[in-house]
Amino acid sequence: MQYENKLSFQVHGKRALFSDPVSRVGGEKFSYMFPTYQALKGITESIYWKPSIVWKVLRVRVMNKIRMESSGIRPIKFNTNANELAYYTYLKDVNYQVEVQFKWNENRPELSEDWNEDKHFQIAKRSIEKGGRRDVFLGTRECQAYVEPCVFGEGEGYYDDDEELSFGVSFHSFIYPDEQDSDGYKGLTACFWRPFMRNGIIEFVEPKETELKRNIYESSLKQFVPGENFSFLTEVL
Repeated sequence: MQYENKLSFQVHGKRALFSDPVSRVGGEKFSYMFPTYQALKGITESIYWKPSIVWKVLRVRVMNKIRMESSGIRPIKFNTNANELAYYTYLKDVNYQVEVQFKWNENRPELSEDWNEDKHFQIAKRSIEKGGRRDVFLGTRECQAYVEPCVFGEGEGYYDDDEELSFGVSFHSFIYPDEQDSDGYKGLTACFWRPFMRNGIIEFVEPKETELKRNIYESSLKQFVPGENFSFLTEVL
């Protein structure tokens, strides 16, 4: 039986920090008002991931009012063992509905034996029901998150009646070496875009479709060898 490999989940927590890279130059962090594509992709990969698949984030629905709070932090100073004082500005009391879909990682044809849509769909679905396979965070490790199944669009959201909000130029995601075009650049690429939230929902484009890109550094693919550091067997939660 074939399944549509589209899944939805709800992720919520007391705090979130989707760092604006501009604010990190001085050692302090300020959160975007919405979760980035990369943060949501990381959350999805914490729920379930295999190197034979690539997760696509389709859209996110902001359920709670966007509120911020600042907190004094004592991080380790760069290139030293000493601490310094910094202020991090977090999102407060966040709740999101997320819709995702997976596709095959065609840059890894050696794993094509693992391209079983039904298997990955069922494992991912069970992983959402269990709250994820690994710890889930909303941007940074101090922002613990909780995952549960949901039907995207159900329930009342704070911004359901707001026609459109613009957030300007924002970080979108990274394109890693094993997700690049097979005949193109080999390395890490940072992607930026201009997101809009319409009726509480942000529709994402894929990283390759973003308006602004910057190649960071060249790199090679990590090798996965079946039977050594990879298994084709169905994993059990």
